[in-house]
Amino acid sequence: MPTMKVESIKKNILNKIGQPSSDLVAREVHTKEKYMEILYINTISDESIIHDKLLTPFFEIEDQQDFLTFLQSHPKILPFKDEQKAIEDLLKGVVIIFYQNFIFTFDSKANLAKVTSGTVVETTVQGPQSGFTESLHTNVGLVRERYPVPELTIESLSIGSISKTDVMLLYDSRFADPDTVKKMIDFLKTVHIQMFQSGEQLLDSITKHNRSFFPTMLVTERPDRSAVNLSTGKLIILVNGSPFAVIAPSVMKDFMSSMEDIYQTYWVGRFLQLLRFVGFNISVVLPGMYVALTAYNPEVFRVQLALSIAGSRTAVPYPAFVEVLLMLFMMELLTEASIRLPKAIGPTATTVGGLILGQAATEAGLVSNIMVIIVSFVAITNFVVPINTFSFTIRVLKYLIWALGTIFGLVGVVLGFLMINAYMVKLDSFGVPYLTLLQSKPKN
Repeated sequence: MPTMKVESIKKNILNKIGQPSSDLVAREVHTKEKYMEILYINTISDESIIHDKLLTPFFEIEDQQDFLTFLQSHPKILPFKDEQKAIEDLLKGVVIIFYQNFIFTFDSKANLAKVTSGTVVETTVQGPQSGFTESLHTNVGLVRERYPVPELTIESLSIGSISKTDVMLLYDSRFADPDTVKKMIDFLKTVHIQMFQSGEQLLDSITKHNRSFFPTMLVTERPDRSAVNLSTGKLIILVNGSPFAVIAPSVMKDFMSSMEDIYQTYWVGRFLQLLRFVGFNISVVLPGMYVALTAYNPEVFRVQLALSIAGSRTAVPYPAFVEVLLMLFMMELLTEASIRLPKAIGPTATTVGGLILGQAATEAGLVSNIMVIIVSFVAITNFVVPINTFSFTIRVLKYLIWALGTIFGLVGVVLGFLMINAYMVKLDSFGVPYLTLLQSKPKN
């Protein structure tokens, strides 16, 4: 193959591989007799294999022709076929070798399955079970494994005046909005913090920046979710030392979606999404609705139900809003305890504690039976939300509706619900409206 053609092929591959990509390695090695160039992606290639099987023989074999014979006879080193095939192989962990006027490919794919761990927070019954690790190098490789396209662009930054933490921004140059990419890079450069340890700290920084009550960036531990979001034009932020990725821009639909929806049939997935939206509304509105209906508007109930509720509250010595606040506060403490306790005893301790406290409070006449049912229902619907950061927001929102329901009755509940919706209508995530329901489509 002519030298000019080899140089042209090398230049075309470098131009098409999604520059700038900080994990793309173009390395030159030479001795007095020989000269070789290799091209590979270090996040999905095993550099120990490259060193042992390629570089070591290069320095040990002195004669040019003998080394060429070695390359041509090695079972894992194959001759170059075409440019497109070489790019596809490069994105799967293959090394491209330029030696003299020849081009070879060498399979050096890293086995990332050995270093990954299972998902802990975002578990699914079906689909991949692997999650991110605390190694930035491995996490980029996990994304590249599931998204092997040359347009995947990776930019490297450093955040933290003391920690100097490595951060990588990933996006597909075909689908990502250039303005959004610029906004994200500017935002990352303006994050002033001494010790930067995880992507969750970005949520705190952006909340302080725009005073947002709802999270506008999604934190995930799943490489498959990250790959799916890349194909819709979103940006992925990976932080060294953190087993979580940050996805932006993120809207409400993203927080209410689980990867389980993709691995189920169409109608089952849509039903599960509808179930989560219903659970969100119930968790936010139900405590305030109970106070408003029992204290202000009992005529909404049928007579039998109104008498049943009134009968269950005959022994309760204080108004309904105090009863609701007491039980919600108890449920918050149990939820926090379940998070902080060791995994071996956490679920048992909180379940037993909740049952005992609920039964004791009912028998002592501190709360009514129906109040225990309502609080349990609120807790269950809150846990239906698949993303923790959004479920924490819901835990706070219900107190706003409770306060308005206590002061203004049913009108206050409706007013509070409309205020929350109006706030979400105004909110955006890096220029994308927060209540966008349709998944963004890739640009042609």
